[in-house]
Amino acid sequence: MRNFFLIIALFVSVMSAHATKDPIQYSKKIEGFLVDYKTRNEVEKVKVSLTSSVTGKVFTTETDENGVFTFKNVPIGKSYLRLIDSDYRSAVLDTLITNSKEHANKTYTYSKEFPFTANLEVSWMFNWGDRKVTENGRTFVKEHYWSHVMAKVILVIYGLCLLLIFYYSMVQLSLAFAYRKQRKTQQSRVEPAFDLTNAPKVTVQLPMYNEMYVAERIIDTIAEFEYPRDKFQIQVLDDSTDETKDIIAKKVAEVAARGINIQHIHRVDRTGYKAGALDSAMDQVEGEFIAIFDADFVPDKDFLLRTMPYFNTDKIGVVQTRWGHLNKTYSLLTELQAFGLNGHFAIEQGGRNAQGHYINFNGTAGVWRKACIIDAGGWEHDTITEDLDLSYRAQKSGWKFNYLEEVESPAELPITMSALKSQQHRWMKGGAEVFIKMWKRIVTTKGLKFSDRLHGLAHLFNSSVFVFILILSLLSLPVLHIKDSFSDLNFFIQVGAFFLSSTVFLAFYYWNAFRDKTGHFFSDLFRFVGRFVQFLTVSMALSLSNAVAVIEGYLGIKSSFVRTPKFNVAKKDEFTGNKYDKKSLSIINIAEGILMIVFGFTAVNRAIYGDLGMVPFHLMLTIGYAVIFFNTLKENRGQQA
Repeated sequence: MRNFFLIIALFVSVMSAHATKDPIQYSKKIEGFLVDYKTRNEVEKVKVSLTSSVTGKVFTTETDENGVFTFKNVPIGKSYLRLIDSDYRSAVLDTLITNSKEHANKTYTYSKEFPFTANLEVSWMFNWGDRKVTENGRTFVKEHYWSHVMAKVILVIYGLCLLLIFYYSMVQLSLAFAYRKQRKTQQSRVEPAFDLTNAPKVTVQLPMYNEMYVAERIIDTIAEFEYPRDKFQIQVLDDSTDETKDIIAKKVAEVAARGINIQHIHRVDRTGYKAGALDSAMDQVEGEFIAIFDADFVPDKDFLLRTMPYFNTDKIGVVQTRWGHLNKTYSLLTELQAFGLNGHFAIEQGGRNAQGHYINFNGTAGVWRKACIIDAGGWEHDTITEDLDLSYRAQKSGWKFNYLEEVESPAELPITMSALKSQQHRWMKGGAEVFIKMWKRIVTTKGLKFSDRLHGLAHLFNSSVFVFILILSLLSLPVLHIKDSFSDLNFFIQVGAFFLSSTVFLAFYYWNAFRDKTGHFFSDLFRFVGRFVQFLTVSMALSLSNAVAVIEGYLGIKSSFVRTPKFNVAKKDEFTGNKYDKKSLSIINIAEGILMIVFGFTAVNRAIYGDLGMVPFHLMLTIGYAVIFFNTLKENRGQQA
């Protein structure tokens, strides 16, 4: 019992001792307002802290949708109000001193007329010397004027690239609609009559340069053409410098022994490359019409019987056929090439032809009227896409072109990354060269409809889309920093999202050209979406090498005609190498590897922090550049082995 009273006494003494001290007093709450420094708009979900110097306790809160932050039960005395949000510059907003007489159990509210301001973090890329300024008695850091100017310049260039890509996709969309409309009427089209007894004489030209793997095959294929032998001539235009010339000579002698009119025309001077070979042989052409095939094509026997009837008026200068694919299933690379080429040979050629716009002879698998070539000025070799150049000169002179989608001329697709990039380089650079050469003529040609001018310029400008894609992808990196740094510019970045519709338009374009449909809509759509995403992924990554080619074309940097190596293989186990497919690591290959790392890091970094807006775009670029870079490394190792 004595111990019990002792404990009670001790408890009372302790309580009495505490009662003699001043208790900690608390105000009811503290309320303030936070706005963005530039826009003066309220900022939501921004973290603010209040540290009490009395207790050392730290209180944290976030602003609501009105930019209001509130702290409850804050100790009376000196406190420090700080902005601590990771998206904004850390700053001491105020040093607050409250006393029990004025503020106990009351709300301490800062005036709305003088709200606190929050400055977004300026990224390292634009932080060119921030400065301290004082307004309304408060000192804070203000971003440098020129950093904001540079951000605007970058957004303008970024926006122009989006706009030009959007324009390109709109043109492709209009062609897709024209193609669909033309397909409905084409089903009832009647093939023109053709009197074989009065058939005109046709010369088939086979330009070659070091084609030892395919030379015999194309000569044998053309020799089997179904056409009156007395009205049929074959010219093998041979610029070869290796054993190919002996292979051709032997095969030509063999075919000639069967009574077929065939000549082997060998040049030792490659002036003008393919265009030079075609031009130099013109004085030996016996036919009124000239069919041209590259060495890797294997056209059907009835090719001439199906194309010649469409020269049914004197103004038809060219009949072009669709390319087929001998080795489409060789690999994913050939599948994607076929996917892209089908878009061109269905929608672009078919859509333009249906609307009467200029189209192009594709360099092979088509027939020219000899008079058309002569009237247009003949083959010129000041560009490396002589076919596109002559096509526009001929149509500008009034000649009409016919495109036959239903006639397929199978050909070989490049099976290595180096061969594909070589082919793409020639096409892209040549397109830019022809644009420089022809755009003024298209604009000034009298009697040409506005829509024809528009589509003609868009056609020749097509290769430039890779320049815009490259610039867009590179600028997307600083745009992310701008998004983090300049809240007043975020609106323009958000508006740019509208141009994502370009992808939808291109999807519609390629869907109409998709040739692997089985008739089951949902399964077809599923396979198409997968292939379309794969195609975009690799195409975007090819933008670096293709953009370099386009820029070379615009700057007038001349280079030799690098033909695409032919392989004559349809299955992987048939490939034993190709001496023409030269491989070596270049600066572009190294840059592709660097871009793979940069975009990969950015995609992962943004995903971790929950900013997913550009993650899919950067992820596609990462995968695309990885495919190109590692395929290049693999091919180089295989060559060294």
